[in-house]
Amino acid sequence: MFKRSFRSRDQNRVDKSARVKKSSSIRRDATKVSKLQRSLTEQDRDADAAHNSATLSSIVTLMVGREGRLFAAHEDVLRQSPFFDALCRDNFPDAQGRRISLIDQEPEIFSAILEYLYKGDYYPRLLHNRARNSWHLEDGGRMPAASPKTQNGGGRGASTAPDATVFVYSGGGYILRDTVVYCSADRYGLEELKRLALRKQGLQAGIDVATILRSAQYAYAYTPDSDSRLRAHYLALIIRCRKTFKRSGTMQAEMEAGGSKLFFDLFVAMCNHLDDVIDVSNARTPRTV
Repeated sequence: MFKRSFRSRDQNRVDKSARVKKSSSIRRDATKVSKLQRSLTEQDRDADAAHNSATLSSIVTLMVGREGRLFAAHEDVLRQSPFFDALCRDNFPDAQGRRISLIDQEPEIFSAILEYLYKGDYYPRLLHNRARNSWHLEDGGRMPAASPKTQNGGGRGASTAPDATVFVYSGGGYILRDTVVYCSADRYGLEELKRLALRKQGLQAGIDVATILRSAQYAYAYTPDSDSRLRAHYLALIIRCRKTFKRSGTMQAEMEAGGSKLFFDLFVAMCNHLDDVIDVSNARTPRTV
């Protein structure tokens, strides 16, 4: 009888200990579930706030080009550009009449600007080949080096790469698309887009001489003297392909017409290039008096 009582007392202790452990485990599980629920609730709240913020962002209507083509964009997206930020701040004191007019902007170029503001790039996208450590355009239809064709005629040559040019009224003809994007990016204060457009332009090929010269003059007309990157690109291209340009009737006619800082800068650049060649030759061959 004493043994049974002892066993019963021990059994009660064991059962009580098990119940305490089970109760503690339940409380811990309940605490974990409660924390998980709070975490999920906070995540949902943050997601809803982000969604509501995007949804509540005001829509701005933009009339672009000579024909007034309509575009719509979120004000928050446009304000990434200092140019549009100033316009939105000065012209939109209330929620009514949110409209911007850009008559002197080509719709095709503005479409590329908007695509960049939303996606960080514009068609065709710039892709990096890790295996070759090189850059190329996503359509795969453009060569990795610029080599102007020998046509002497103006306009859009048959060899011009598709989508590489756009007709610009202020430029008087077809201009390299990336050049116009670069100049527009400079106007809108988008430095990263300028770098992107310049890199893409370096991948163009099959462009005729007339288009290159027209694009170079456009670059000189629509970039400040303090920004020499795009101008230097054209000077280097002409010097690198000087044999082609030397034979070009278009080049001769443009130089005879004059009136552009392009040709003086080209003269200076070619003199510097010639001086570099002479210095290298003199370093290899001792000069005699």
